[in-house]
Amino acid sequence: MKLKRAHYLILMCITIVLGLLSRKVAFIPLFVGDSLYAFMVYWLCRFIFFHRSFNFCFVSTLVLCFAIEFLQLVQHPLLISVRSHQLLRLLFGQGFLWSDLIAYIAGAFFAFLLDRSIHSYKKN
Repeated sequence: MKLKRAHYLILMCITIVLGLLSRKVAFIPLFVGDSLYAFMVYWLCRFIFFHRSFNFCFVSTLVLCFAIEFLQLVQHPLLISVRSHQLLRLLFGQGFLWSDLIAYIAGAFFAFLLDRSIHSYKKN
């Protein structure tokens, strides 16, 4: 059981590194980083909600990503100060974009498919 949880933690760390690299390389489109963000959130949900279903983690990922994106529309002084910190800006973003929602759906869906395929491969 702990090995499986560690598996999701390792996947999350790898995804974070890839996401940070995607922001540093100019020729990689921005939506790739947003999709990787959803991947990372999916791995986090699988780590936290280890015994829950794939579907639960997929929906949880979308709810969390969408909530963070829509929260960017709120310009409360506390949230503005949180977004001014570089690390927190990576977590909570800077500005609302509809295209980010599409990237989150794609990223969460592909993470969901990858996770299910890994688990079905292990059973065979």
